[in-house]
Amino acid sequence: MNVPRHIAIIMDGNGRWAAGRKRPRMIGHRAGARAVNICIDFCLERGIQALTLFAFSSENWGRPQEEVSALMKLFLNALEREVVELERRGVRVRFIGERAPFSDAIRQRMAEAEARTAGNDRLHLNVAASYGGRQDIAAAARSLAEDVAAGRLRPEDIDEAAVAARVALADLPPPDLFIRTGGELRVSNFLLWQLAYTELWFTDTLWPEFNAATLQRAIDDYAARERRFGLTAEQLAASAQEPEEQRPA
Repeated sequence: MNVPRHIAIIMDGNGRWAAGRKRPRMIGHRAGARAVNICIDFCLERGIQALTLFAFSSENWGRPQEEVSALMKLFLNALEREVVELERRGVRVRFIGERAPFSDAIRQRMAEAEARTAGNDRLHLNVAASYGGRQDIAAAARSLAEDVAAGRLRPEDIDEAAVAARVALADLPPPDLFIRTGGELRVSNFLLWQLAYTELWFTDTLWPEFNAATLQRAIDDYAARERRFGLTAEQLAASAQEPEEQRPA
């Protein structure tokens, strides 16, 4: 079976799940944390290389202050509670996004989690927090512009590969499979550069109800697709018949 190396997920529907039960939105966010653990367990069992979760977008800072504050408390508690177990299980934790808006305590916990798990490679767990895809691309462009201004890079040397090397998660393969829960049919400014050839899968399932069976359905659907990357089916068939060392990367 064709298993994705890298899965990216927008975890949507916590608030609606809670509203449907006439409970505060934070109850939904707490319930969603359990679904995160289910996904981590699944990826570890299946040998999936990377899992990237959209936890908090750069636009989410505009939500009601009470909800943002509660989310930050939940985030801090999760960092303190989970990192030891993640380290033990061989998970490398990394955060992508702008850290400046977070409190000193959260930034410190993020750095500690990254340092503590830096040597692990069984699963790369990437948490997008205060992240936006446009922000990511702009930061890459700014980095390249700084190198041009300093004389370290010529403008004519800037190509797709140069940009790809500066965006978040440049050291990992791009996501093979994108999943969004909650019924919305958009990517919401998530990994805009990295999702160029990713297979997209949407479900009405709300994030707190997401489980291993739902994730397996997404992977089964992914495995049945033909990924052509701009080539024709005939070209792919011809490539498959070539010796492995001659095939395109």
